[in-house]
Amino acid sequence: MQDEMIVELFWRRDETALRETENKYKSYLGKVAYNILADIEDAREAVNEALLRAWNSIPPQRPSALRAYLSKLTRELAIDAYRAKHRKKRISSELTVSLEELGEVASGGDSELDLRFLGETIERYLNTLSEEARTAFVQRYYFSDTLREIAARQNVSESKVKSMLFRTRAGLREFLIKEGYDI
Repeated sequence: MQDEMIVELFWRRDETALRETENKYKSYLGKVAYNILADIEDAREAVNEALLRAWNSIPPQRPSALRAYLSKLTRELAIDAYRAKHRKKRISSELTVSLEELGEVASGGDSELDLRFLGETIERYLNTLSEEARTAFVQRYYFSDTLREIAARQNVSESKVKSMLFRTRAGLREFLIKEGYDI
């Protein structure tokens, strides 16, 4: 079923929207959540909660890109679950690894405004990159994909992805310094 039709079902409050969304996106959303949480049960819970949030937010929201909207909800919930779990104990996941890599370049500011400006600056930098490098960066640091997954999607070697991300982080570091960030 087309996304526009699914969104229309949400707007009509037809529960078929949830079944169709689950059929079409459950495995994708599960992967997004699992890459962050590294726990299948927690990932399932995040996906179920994301579907509930979608049900409660459509309407009034009318997402033009349903997949992106659902992945954003899932990612936010997975990160919240990850943070809650990490308050209790330390576990390894792709989110931990990717955040450690990115943390070498820039750390968060002290306020929401600082983070927003940092985000805008990073976005400007990403717009200067090739599509291949930009896509790898987003897959790694937004979706927490593994190097192997990125390499398979881009049909390149893992070592190429690793070096591309290294160069991208180094370039980002230089860009942030030029923009006045204290690194």
